[in-house]
Amino acid sequence: MRFWESKTLDEMSPQEWESLCDNCGKCCLHKLEDEDTGKIAFTRVACKLINLKTCRCTRYSERTRLVADCLDVRQLALANYHWLPSSCAYRLLSENKELPSWHPLRTGSFASVKRAGVAISGYAIEESRDINLQEHIIAWLD
Repeated sequence: MRFWESKTLDEMSPQEWESLCDNCGKCCLHKLEDEDTGKIAFTRVACKLINLKTCRCTRYSERTRLVADCLDVRQLALANYHWLPSSCAYRLLSENKELPSWHPLRTGSFASVKRAGVAISGYAIEESRDINLQEHIIAWLD
């Protein structure tokens, strides 16, 4: 049995936890929350720290210090994972669901994320001061 099938998120080692990230970059997109409904809307505007080609944070170990609204997922209660994209391994496992077939832990390669069209490279844009986030809201095709 593979570790993600036999352990809860809380039971995972730091290395196991980090290996769950598929490097899609979706969690690094700016999000807007409807104050009335609590519904989360993703935008195609990415955090200033993400490399849009690799979909990886360029300052990962410092990200929560450098970006005020950057969240460390491991520090959140599972009930707060609703803001993560529905394809995210952390959210899926917290909801007792399976990892998708394209996940790197299943395929052995991060290239499978881009082949599956899950990575933000190709449609995300860089953050800038003059961007109106509401003009860049996107819908996932899950």
